[in-house]
Amino acid sequence: MILANAPHSDWKTLSLAEQVAQMIVVRASGHLFDAQIQYPDWEPPAAMLQEWVQHGVGGVILLGGSAAEVGLRSQQLQSWAKVPLLIAADIEEGVGQRFAGATWFPPPLALGAIAQTNLNQAIAYAEQIGKITAQEAVALGINWLLAPVVDVNNNPANPVINLRAWGETPEVVSQLTAAFIRGAQQHLVLTAAKHFPGHGDTTIDSHIDLPLILHNRSRLAQIEFPPFEAAIAQGVDAIMTAHLQVPSLDDRPATFSAAVAEELRQRMGFTGLIVTDALVMGAITRQYGANEAPVLAIEAGADVLMMPVDLVGAIQAICAAVETGRIAPERIHASLERIWQAKQKVCTPSGGSQVQALPIQLGQLAQPEAIATASNILKDSTRVHFPERSRLEETAIPKRRHNLILLDDALNSAFLPRQSPAIALPMERGYGLQIVDRYTPTMLLSAEVDTFQPTLVQLFVRSNPFRGTAGLTPIAQNWLYFLIETEQLQALVLYGSPYVLEAIVPRLPPDVPYVFTYGQMPAAQTIALGALFGQATVETLNRETLASDRMFTD
Repeated sequence: MILANAPHSDWKTLSLAEQVAQMIVVRASGHLFDAQIQYPDWEPPAAMLQEWVQHGVGGVILLGGSAAEVGLRSQQLQSWAKVPLLIAADIEEGVGQRFAGATWFPPPLALGAIAQTNLNQAIAYAEQIGKITAQEAVALGINWLLAPVVDVNNNPANPVINLRAWGETPEVVSQLTAAFIRGAQQHLVLTAAKHFPGHGDTTIDSHIDLPLILHNRSRLAQIEFPPFEAAIAQGVDAIMTAHLQVPSLDDRPATFSAAVAEELRQRMGFTGLIVTDALVMGAITRQYGANEAPVLAIEAGADVLMMPVDLVGAIQAICAAVETGRIAPERIHASLERIWQAKQKVCTPSGGSQVQALPIQLGQLAQPEAIATASNILKDSTRVHFPERSRLEETAIPKRRHNLILLDDALNSAFLPRQSPAIALPMERGYGLQIVDRYTPTMLLSAEVDTFQPTLVQLFVRSNPFRGTAGLTPIAQNWLYFLIETEQLQALVLYGSPYVLEAIVPRLPPDVPYVFTYGQMPAAQTIALGALFGQATVETLNRETLASDRMFTD
């Protein structure tokens, strides 16, 4: 099928308002119907979204829905557009991280762990992730990967980067960054390295407030900059700036800093798109007006504005800034040239003037190679501690064995459906179930647990936007340490943060086995529980459920 809405041969035929609109990416739900919208403050209803697209926004970032829905959504969006859209997604851990049915890879930090003992294997995995993510994105009509994260996570308390980084040293992060981009370049997608000048050494989540980084330029050049330089050398298409204040570069946040843009353009030779992080984030909205922030970002040198608070107001404010001489028309024109080059790359791959709209290709999703790659990364990065004399091997009355799942938000966890392995596998072994999250009412633990119950604790904890911390919630900490103190902790499985594991291990009794995996998805649960139960004696196992155990140990 050929669409008529090819990129204009000359963007100068657009009005000023249309030119400015092309510099903006709005957010939308991947679901098709208004009743399914999960974040109404950020995701417009269909009629408003259609109006925005028809009036010329340059792109849409999607979140939520199944892969099949997203394929239909991307076709719908392109059919509304006069100029083909950049359709983006934050798919740092594969398309399945955001859209059900596609491949969901472990967090990038899992590869950093593998790199410590086998760097070549980690590089090969990173390239495979890039290739498979791009392949599955294209199959759904997504043409812009907002990945990879190239921050160096050298602060264990980092609440927003953490597992999203490839590693803790610039050398590892640089090599895995280049490998991911190299893999993605095998398909017609754009990539984006984020978050410049480096978000890895912060203790404040920029979704909530503005972090401050006090490193001097020498330190930035040694630690934070090299992965971005590696991305540029590999041909990354875009670099996303961070909502950070770095006084050694500029007193203004990096989002509004011409000096930061100059660092990329002049010192690093970057010629692609400079993109803001979402302008709805607290680091910006708490200190800057909804319509002033977009103007400041354009003044500083941004080409693409991600998710402004007020689309119409942002366009009007930028147009007014051009008309009054605050922003030179040439500043807008330079961005349009770069945006047009990007759209020509992924919208007109033949180099012609028409857009080839491919059908949804669900058969490209979750292929055996992709599933095997995700599984192998999980297995290669899983840690197992099983002492010779283990509480898991002790005889216990089946009815009293207890499976306690501790997580941040049980209502918003794609990794914990009703039949997830974390629930189903212990249940098959006679464990009762309790799920506790931050919404669970606080109770006196001694009153709630009035009899001795050997307890398997499964702890899901990782950094997430707006969470504000990468550590244990108070209720999870209270439960875990209560069970340790009363000698009821039978075993621990921790999904997510290695930094939380490092804090917990010194307090674990020597006879308590534990398994750690970077992933939280069902595949990670199957492998982790297979590793745990596969170490126990025959008497404590239901042998019919050990297919995953054998897969892990072979």
